[in-house]
Amino acid sequence: MPVTCTRPSIPPPIPSRSPWRCGLALTVVGLAALLAGCDSKNAAPAGPPGGMPPAEVGVVTVKPGNVGLVTELPGRLEASRVAQVRARAAGILQKRLFREGSDVKAGQALFEIDASPYKAAYDSAQASLAKAEANLMQASAQAERFKPLVEANAISQQEYVNAQAAQKQAMADVAAGKAAVQTAHINLAYASVTAPISGRIGRALVTEGALVGQGEATPLAVVQQIDPMYVNFTQSAGEVMRLRRALESGQLKRAGGGEAASVRVVLEDGSEYARAGKLLFSDLTVDAATGQITLRAEVPNPGAALLPGLYVRVRLEQAQAGNALTLPQQAVTRSPQGDSVMVVGTDGKVQPRPVKIGGQQGGQWVILDGLKAGEQVMVDGFQKLHGEAPVKAVPWQAPGSQPAAQPGAASPPASATRPASASASAASAPASAASSAAR
Repeated sequence: MPVTCTRPSIPPPIPSRSPWRCGLALTVVGLAALLAGCDSKNAAPAGPPGGMPPAEVGVVTVKPGNVGLVTELPGRLEASRVAQVRARAAGILQKRLFREGSDVKAGQALFEIDASPYKAAYDSAQASLAKAEANLMQASAQAERFKPLVEANAISQQEYVNAQAAQKQAMADVAAGKAAVQTAHINLAYASVTAPISGRIGRALVTEGALVGQGEATPLAVVQQIDPMYVNFTQSAGEVMRLRRALESGQLKRAGGGEAASVRVVLEDGSEYARAGKLLFSDLTVDAATGQITLRAEVPNPGAALLPGLYVRVRLEQAQAGNALTLPQQAVTRSPQGDSVMVVGTDGKVQPRPVKIGGQQGGQWVILDGLKAGEQVMVDGFQKLHGEAPVKAVPWQAPGSQPAAQPGAASPPASATRPASASASAASAPASAASSAAR
């Protein structure tokens, strides 16, 4: 049987839909072009053609005024009055009449020493005085009786002279007796030890039952007056001489307009004591070993927050500089040739400017001369300088401080969110078109 081969049937070709596809493609391309046009309108303007935008640098605006020249020096606190309580009478210590570490008043009883021997001596002195007074009475009466007798030649002149001598001797015995009574009273009072000054008393150096005052005045305690407190510190003799010359020439003026400079005490933890003190004096002698001059200030201490012997730092405002200003330390370049800063002009050009420094205050340099009011001094962005290229000056913010709020910076503009939504629409449009084409 003959085999017949048949050709597989070929399905008819799909009708061409090229016009519909071309129309859909044109629609998608037009929508993408429209969205791209919106993006281009909302995009930030590009920099000037052919160059980079000016670099931003941080600046501070110069505002001259009166600036206090503060010097920080090491010092040590000292009680304004110190008195050692000693035993001035020999005997056995019987009682302690105070609480250690408490405040005492001048004349307050602190210790009691056995007063029996001194009481007996006082009584004996009083008895001797009474005897002397009795002898004086007898001698005076006899002298009075002999006076008319000697005038009548009833007795000899010698007997009358002897009566007068006996009277004067009795008067001397009375005076000696009074002195002996006073001495015995003083010794008896020494048996009760009192506070010589008002202040805070420390620990007792002896206990009850101890023999004190035998041969020497035994220390019993120490009373210190700690309100006000003294703070002793030293300053270089060269700095003192330069300051005096500046004050005499009128370049600087005294702080507060008076002789007493303002003093602030900085504690060990870096905090500043709340109450200000005043400078009492500066020594006239320079220490030959260190070249330092000793100064002393008085600081109020009503709450007993300061203690004697504490090491502190003293911020001393000895003078004020007129028409001066302060700059961050990083804004000043110090070199053997002198000190200088970078000033940004109105045209954006940066120029170095020599300045004169008068010291430090709060971590900043005090500028005495070289700058004018309103000038902008560069503080940050030195690495962005390229030759004589202009820069853009922006206000400098110290590290850790809150930057100044810019207008309109709280919420982004509506146009800024449009590119994202437009991109999402552009991304979804081809996907919907593709699904429609598949259907």
